[in-house]
Order: sequence, then structure tokens, then C-alpha cells
Amino acid sequence: MSLLIKAANNLRHPFAPGVKCMSVTFQGFHLKHAAQINSCQHQQYKRQFSGKTAKPPKSNTTMYTLFTVGCITMGYFVFDNMEKLKRQEKSIKNTEVIKTPKVEDKVTSGDDYKQWHSTQRQDLPTFKLDEIQKHNSLENGVWVTYGIGVYDITDFIPKHPGSDKIMLGAGSAIDPFWAIYQQHNTQEILTMLEKYRIGNISPEDEVATDDMGSPWAHEPKRHPLLRPTSERPFNAEPPITILADNFYTPNEFFYVRNHLPVPVIDEKTYELEVEIETKKAAAKSTQKVLTLADIKALPKHTVTAAVMCGGNRRSEMTSVKSVKGLSWGAGAVGNAKWSGARLRDVLLAMGIQANEDLHVILEGADLDPTSSPYGASIPLSKALDERGDVILAYEMNDKPLNRDHGFPIRVVVPGTVGARNVKWLTRIAVAEHESNSHWQQNDYKGFSPSTDWDTVDFTKSPAIQAMPVTSAICTPSAGDKVKVTKDGFVEVRGYAWSGGGRRIVRVDITADKGKSWHVATLEQENEPDGRHYGWSLWTARIPVDAKHKGEEVEIWSKAVDSAYNVQPESFENIWNLRGVLSNAYHRVKILLN
Repeated sequence: MSLLIKAANNLRHPFAPGVKCMSVTFQGFHLKHAAQINSCQHQQYKRQFSGKTAKPPKSNTTMYTLFTVGCITMGYFVFDNMEKLKRQEKSIKNTEVIKTPKVEDKVTSGDDYKQWHSTQRQDLPTFKLDEIQKHNSLENGVWVTYGIGVYDITDFIPKHPGSDKIMLGAGSAIDPFWAIYQQHNTQEILTMLEKYRIGNISPEDEVATDDMGSPWAHEPKRHPLLRPTSERPFNAEPPITILADNFYTPNEFFYVRNHLPVPVIDEKTYELEVEIETKKAAAKSTQKVLTLADIKALPKHTVTAAVMCGGNRRSEMTSVKSVKGLSWGAGAVGNAKWSGARLRDVLLAMGIQANEDLHVILEGADLDPTSSPYGASIPLSKALDERGDVILAYEMNDKPLNRDHGFPIRVVVPGTVGARNVKWLTRIAVAEHESNSHWQQNDYKGFSPSTDWDTVDFTKSPAIQAMPVTSAICTPSAGDKVKVTKDGFVEVRGYAWSGGGRRIVRVDITADKGKSWHVATLEQENEPDGRHYGWSLWTARIPVDAKHKGEEVEIWSKAVDSAYNVQPESFENIWNLRGVLSNAYHRVKILLN
């Protein structure tokens, strides 16, 4: 084991945080708790962004990645030997007591499917780790382990948009990856995985993960009002009925969209690196490191901006045809007053010149199991635009950011999809290319309704920046029994928003399937078009024919923005396999009381 650690120290490049962090793990033989993980991450970023180390040559990237994955497997093997007797006893007990039929013959009751990967399959052979490790390429076949199961996923690789992440675990365990991406732990996904199962890990080689330090150990507390669409990572939205109650969404009720565990960051040691990677920017200086105090010393700027998840209202699109993604309702949006330093001021201080071909890469402190950060990018033209209002925010509705919303610094890019508003910001780079992160290249893109997972090519579609015009009915909600006023009206309230700073000019409401329309009254800021980044709340009184009392009525809403973009009538013709850009008419069925 000491030879392995020594080899890691010799081979690793100063820019390879994954190997560094794993070497610390091996020397301690276990992760003591998640705070140490975050501390390690923070130190990695300090070294990575200090400007004192060079980036690794591209030719070495593959070697570092493969070596890291190999180290992960070896680390598990060492820990496994320490717990050998306990695991062997557990394995023998499972083998004697549990007899698992093939998944296609299995009748699932309750949460039984969650135990398949930890159950011995007596109808399948056993494999030793050295045999599994040989199957680490498409040429040799791609095998992975999960719990005590061995799975041949070679045929599945081309169908999965995150195949680059899967290949990092080829020939090894996916347990640490799925400890992060727990949205995989559904009956649908686990049933599909079990169909690829080819065997069991030999009892003496089982990969133990029960005692690993949990990356979720230091998640922040959330308001119980939030309704989770996933627990790990935590994603949740408020009940839509409260959204129209406040022009500025209370911080505690603002929807939460996390892709990875929430990092633990000490504001006293926080640093943000700004790096200019291209000469085309004509910058006078190419590197700068800012502390939180440095950022707060810059001129403070405040902007009202709605932030909307690219998958907002996805659940409605699913009613047409299933899609892959979290089942968001219409509450994955919020409106807030954000305060911080302008990104424009930081870049101009470095002497950057405007260039329409350049991009600003944004990276957070939230890391995946390979120590790769969440990343996204925006055009440099947006970052430098005085009317673009891109800020390094440290306040939300006049309060310091909380941890779920990016403490201590997040970037707010008004008018763009939420995915570009990177939280826990640790690095900014100006480059000739977009971010190469999964979330920029292989997610948050729209496609034709005829494109499926067999034909999709993510390189053919641009990353979402500005979002399309949309609206939603907040009250009444679906299924409500609504009392008609004495003068024959029903009151309806909701929100509307359009990306790119476009003002909402009208919201139309109908209760008779479009035979007659009623224009809502708008509550919005008096900002000029092109800079109208906040949402608009609206209220409408709809006349109802007395003869319809006691019947079901469907109310529709559609918004129109300053460019006269209007919501499409239905989801059938805007359906896409990722369920993003879901902006058809919002429809709510109620019962007239």
C-alpha cells in the first residue's frame, strides 16, 4: 500500500486534485467525515487556482483519470481486507437465507428493488476483482460493480448521455458515483440495471462502502414547505399556490436546484480565481485571486432577476410522453433582489476587450466523485454588457446567501436559464470555447420532438441561455372547488416571465377553451425592455356563466413578451427528450362551487 501511495505522489500532477484527495484517503484508510472532504476540496481549489502550478498536458489526462479510478478500486480493496471477516460472515448469511430469482421473474413488493444489488444471485456466477478490472473498455466490454453485483453495461453505454462519467468507473465500482447521483436509485433505473447483471463479486473481493464518509453528511436544513423532487442531491420547489403571494420570493421558499452535494466553505479562506486563457481577450493581466473581502470592496450593484430551472413544468410535458429528468411542477422558479459586484467590473479591471467569439467559464466548489466541479459558461458579450447586469452575488433579498443558494458567492446571470447561474463560485475563466462540463455539453439543450435517445447528438444543439416566454396559474390550483363571486367572477392569479430581459406585455386568460380571452392586470418593475429581468405577477377576474356552476372548468393562461413571443398552445409539438423549455399554455381544471 505504501508503494501505491508513493507512486501516486510521483505520478500525480499538481493540477490533478482527484489523485491528491485519494492519497489522503488511503493514508487514513477511511474518510472520517464529510467536513474533511470539503476541506480537501477547498485546498485543492486553492492550489489549483493559485497560479503557482501549471495545467497538466492533455496527453496525461487519460493516465491521471485511469490511475485515479484504479486507486479508488485499490483503496476499496485495502479497506475490504480490514473488514474481511465481517463481510464474509454477512455474505455467507445472505447466501444461506436469500435466494433471488431473475429480475424478469421477480414480483417487487415495497422497496425490495433497493436491495437487489446487495443480494447474492445464486443463478449467476461469481467473479474476482482482477477479472472485472479487465473489462474497462468498449473493446473488452464494460463491466461495473454495484454492491455485490457485477453488471455488463457495454450495450448501455451508447444510450446514456453521461457515458463519460460511466467510463470512469469501467472495471470498477459505481457505488461512490451513485452515492452522489442518487436520482439513479429509482425502481425504473434499478430494474434496468439488474437486467444487465451477469454475476456476483467473489465474497473475498466484495467492495465495502457502508463505512465510507458520506458526502451528504453536512447538507443544510431546509424549510419543510419545500417539496422535494429528489433528496440526494436535494432538489425541491415550493407549493405553487404561494408563489404569487410575494413579488420577491422569500429565501426560505425559493426553489432549490443542486446537482451535487452542497460544499462546506469557510468565508475566511474563500478565494475566487479569475483566469484569462486566451490572448484574444487582449487582457493586461491574466490571473487574479479575489477573497470575499475583495469582492465586497468593489462597487455594489443590485438587480431584480427571476431564476428558472430549465426543467420547470417538466411534469406537464411528461403527460404527453415520458422524458428523463426531475419531475418539476411549475414551482422551479423564484424572483429575488440580488446584490454583489459586477462581473463586468472585475473583467474590465484586468483590461479585457470585448470579443463576440469568447466565452466566460464558471465553476463551482461542488465536486463530483472525480473532483470535477459543476461548470457552465456564458458569452463574454453578456458578461461585459453594462445592461447585462451579471453579478457576483453575496446577498439575496438583502440577506447573505444561504448555503443552498450559493454561499458565499454565486454568479447571477439575469435572463438566462438557472443552470448558468453557478453557485459556490470558485473559478472564472475567459476562453475561446464553452465550458466542457457535462451540464454545458450534454444537458440543458432542446431538440426536435422526433429526436430520441437513439438518434440524439448533443453537439448539434446549442446550450440554452435565454429562456422562452412562459406563465403559470398559481391560484386556484388543480382540483380546487372554487366559489364564484356574487357578480359571477372567478379570480385567478399567477406569474409570467421571459428570458433575455424581455418585458411581459400581456397575459391572456380563458375559461372557455379560447372562445373568449381576458387580459390580466400586471404587477412588475418599471425597468426598460431588454433589462426587464424580474418576473411579472398577474391577476385576472374571469366571468363565469351561472349555468356552469357545479361543473368542471379548465382555465388556460398564455403570456406575451415585448418581442411578441407567445406561449405555444400545447406540449405535443414542443416535446423533447430532456423535458426542458416546457412553456406551453398552463392549464388548470377546477370545479365551480
